[in-house]
Order: sequence, then structure tokens, then C-alpha cells
Amino acid sequence: MFEILFSFAIATFILAISPGPDNLFVLTQSVVNGKKFGLATVLGLMTGCLLHTSFVAFGVSAIIEENESVFLMIKLFGVSYLLYLAFKVYQANANIVLSEAVKKNETVFKMYKKGLLMNVLNPKVTTFFIAFFPQFLFSESVSTVLQFYILGAIFIVISFLVFSTIAVLAGTISNYLTTSTNIGTYLKWGQIILFVLISIMILL
Repeated sequence: MFEILFSFAIATFILAISPGPDNLFVLTQSVVNGKKFGLATVLGLMTGCLLHTSFVAFGVSAIIEENESVFLMIKLFGVSYLLYLAFKVYQANANIVLSEAVKKNETVFKMYKKGLLMNVLNPKVTTFFIAFFPQFLFSESVSTVLQFYILGAIFIVISFLVFSTIAVLAGTISNYLTTSTNIGTYLKWGQIILFVLISIMILL
């Protein structure tokens, strides 16, 4: 059980530090508007993750209880989607580009709401949670719903810590990302290897 949870934690950490729309948006808002706006965005994003966790916990759990063969299809879908993500990352440019757009009259609450809506209304996040979480169910005796919430809690805590660090150290991180020639490539291949390894783990 602990090995699976540790693997999930490591995978979550790699995903959290890898450049993506969420953490780059947090970084940009923190650089442009200040760290409290970045932290407000982080809280909104994590609230959205909690809602996605609830959706997966109750929706997928019901499927598992009713039909094991359907759950097998979900696992195969997970493999296909993770390999698709690996391919998309491979195709993407390794260079990290930060937006410098400034929005006037922003408030902390507006940034929280923007982070929440960015997460909740993004169908790719829903798809990712459905593909990613079920692969790390770790017990046959613990309620499936509880397992999903434990995974969700680990995902949210690690993502919150990483994203909050990005918000607080935004200036330093921004300078490092824009001056480093290799960090984008390292993170790109880190994501690819992670997605492929999880897919192989599911198949085996």
C-alpha cells in the first residue's frame, strides 16, 4: 500500500513542477501582481481539484462496484490517454514561455475564482483525473471512495506546496526559467518518462 502511495506522490510531484498552464499561470500572476494574487490562484486551483476528486470518487467508484469489466475499460482508457499525453509532450516545444499580460482591477477573490473556474471548467482535467487516479487504488479492504479521497488529498497537498512555492519565489523562478537552456528539456522528458512508466505499470 505505502509503495503505491509513495509512487503516486512522486508522480504528482513531477507533474506539479513540470511546466503547464496552471503553474505557469500562477507564476505569471505572482510576478505581475504579487505573491498574494498567485496564492489566491493556487487556492482556486486546489478547490477545483477537490471537486474533481469528488466526481471521480463517487462516479468511478459506482462503476467499479457495478461492473469490473467496465473498470478494466477505464484502466485501458487510462493507458491510452497517458500514452497520448506522453506523445503530446514529446511534440511540444521544450522552451518555457511566460505570458506578460497584465489584467487591471484584479482582486484576490477574482484571482481565486479565476483559478477555480480554470480548473473546474477544463475537460482535460476531468479526463486526466479519471485516467490517473484509478491506477493507484491501493487496497481491496478500504472503501474505494475513501481511497480516491486519500489520493486526492495527497495530490492536493503536494500540488499546493509546489504551486505555493512557485508563487512565493516567483521572481527567482521566473529568472531561472528564462535564463536556463536545459530545464525545459529535463522537465519535458521527465513528464514523458513518467507517463510511459505509469502506463507500463498498469499493463503489467
